Amino acid sequence: MPPELEILKTCKTIAVVGLSSNKFRPSYEVAAYMQKAGYRIIPINPNETEVLGEKAYPILDEIQEVVDLVNLFRRPEAVPEAVDAAIRIGAKAVWMQLDVIHEEAAQKARDAGLLVVQDRCLLIEHRRFRTELAS
Repeated sequence: MPPELEILKTCKTIAVVGLSSNKFRPSYEVAAYMQKAGYRIIPINPNETEVLGEKAYPILDEIQEVVDLVNLFRRPEAVPEAVDAAIRIGAKAVWMQLDVIHEEAAQKARDAGLLVVQDRCLLIEHRRFRTELAS
């Protein structure tokens, strides 16, 4: 099973790092879609208090509940810090959105036992695996 499908099947709580309340930002569009698809969204953005009806946290380390997936809408240079936090909070997976690639951080996450996806859109992959996810 490709990691994208495994993540979509097993990870139901998604912390979205860089989630904006601006409806025209890709982070908002993707998170809103995933929320409608039945996933729990936890916004991570120090500039937001609430997004999509969910309390926003300034950093991953402040979340007080289980996070399955950390979805990154950050520049590649911000990925290592987010991966370290994902490992600390016990996430199962890290997903880097389109154009976000950081091989060293990805390997560190894999070495810690996390599933990793780079340079892929969560929304696009959810639509692509629609049939497999319905079964």
